[in-house]
Amino acid sequence: MLKTFDLVLIGIMTATAAVTYTIKHRAELKLEEVHRLEAEIKLEKDTIDLLKADWALQSQPNRLERLVKAYNDELKLQPTESTALVHAKELPMLKSEVPVPDVTEAKASAKGAQANAKAQPIPMPAPRSEAEDADQIETGSVEE
Repeated sequence: MLKTFDLVLIGIMTATAAVTYTIKHRAELKLEEVHRLEAEIKLEKDTIDLLKADWALQSQPNRLERLVKAYNDELKLQPTESTALVHAKELPMLKSEVPVPDVTEAKASAKGAQANAKAQPIPMPAPRSEAEDADQIETGSVEE
């Protein structure tokens, strides 16, 4: 009747059919997931576009001016003076740019500073003339 070779071939065909079905089913699941993710991405992009449009409406100068006039008594806003602006070089450095002191050097310099502090008075800044004050821009930044 059936030869052993025929039975082996039927077994191999059944196994390959099962593997093919499993691969096809996994591919369909992945395709559904891709479609779901694409729909989520489209929804997020639409939401971003909507929020950008809303921001453009909310930050219109005419609208802000009307709000300032309406709430002027409560807010007491004043225009920014040109002397309140600073240059980039007057800003403090970033935390990432601050050099990390060596622990042994810090201890040695602290001991030396204590000895020098007892011996020397604290230096005071020299008074500035009015001509220098007129050339400088007043800022709220800390000078080093």
